Amino acid sequence: MVYAPNRAVITIASLDELVNSGTIVSAMGSGDLPAIELRHIWKVFGPGDNARTIELSMGGTSRAEILQQTQQTVAVRDVSFSVAEGETFVVMGLSGSGKSTLIRCLSRLVEPTQGQIFLGGDDLLSMNEEQLRQLRRGRMSMVFQHFGLFPHRKVIDNIAYGLEVQKIDKPTRLARATEILHTVGLEGWADHYPQQLSGGMQQRVGLARALAVDPQILLFDEPFSALDPLIRKEMQDELIRLQKTMQRTIVFITHDFAEALRLGDRIAIMKDGSFDQIGTPEEIVSAPATAYVREFVNDVPRAKVLSVRTVTVAGKPVANGRVISDSAKIETVIPMLLERDEAITVLDANKQTVGVVNRESVAAILQAEQK
Repeated sequence: MVYAPNRAVITIASLDELVNSGTIVSAMGSGDLPAIELRHIWKVFGPGDNARTIELSMGGTSRAEILQQTQQTVAVRDVSFSVAEGETFVVMGLSGSGKSTLIRCLSRLVEPTQGQIFLGGDDLLSMNEEQLRQLRRGRMSMVFQHFGLFPHRKVIDNIAYGLEVQKIDKPTRLARATEILHTVGLEGWADHYPQQLSGGMQQRVGLARALAVDPQILLFDEPFSALDPLIRKEMQDELIRLQKTMQRTIVFITHDFAEALRLGDRIAIMKDGSFDQIGTPEEIVSAPATAYVREFVNDVPRAKVLSVRTVTVAGKPVANGRVISDSAKIETVIPMLLERDEAITVLDANKQTVGVVNRESVAAILQAEQK
């Protein structure tokens, strides 16, 4: 028997409506349909007139003032963004910024007060309970900070649980769970119980359980924040490795800016329920849009984040000289320049020369970092 996950296909919104909308920050061309699209999402907690609260917030009234006047909390404020298929989109914010509420709106564990959510064109907010169950059983998986493993079930049975819910026969689901067990590096642990595993290993089981149903979309809500620093880095490396081979669409929530820089293709900085800035790690570090974002990037080692293209200058290539890709990080080129004071030719993705990098151009970035 061949394993095939259940998928709900519900065509609600037309492609034209989505493409023509000018309200979305998109990572894709106009001819592509986003894997995830949120349009003007609001979440207001507390009894009362939600419409009045939203009107107050749109008029510039602060969260604290709204709470005092209405006894309501604006957790998510007019958030719009899209995520391309296979992209890792990281939402970074401090405690109380609204990031966890946002991802719960995206999965409908929390119902948005206002707005629209589309998954590949399917209208999430119009789905009934059965359609939502089908979505969560196969198309979308969630990984949380607390592992939520069943202590009475062995590792292999925890991983296979989502397939069991789908009523996949036992031999098929155990074969799939064993395959994923190897994928996340837990060979030999199938017959152990969760309490026999370290925290990092338990989180691998949680990740394996999410992957076992072959989801198109993975939602992570601060999954590594309870781990010690070494295990946390190990899990980040594991996720990066898996994403290179599996290419899932990921929304990842974190309060750690360094983690956001490591994992994200794009990052959204969230404050007081809304986004201060969306961009690639390089864009955010090199051009912070607000004073709030600038606070996070001040202590970031630019050489680890910025690419060689940011320090490329006009110049003639050295005959038979060294070359480097414009996408390489600056830290890669520093030892090369220290070894030999000679300009290095910079090539773009098409192997065309775009300029050179030298000690002076790199030094300008490093000196700016120290100011």
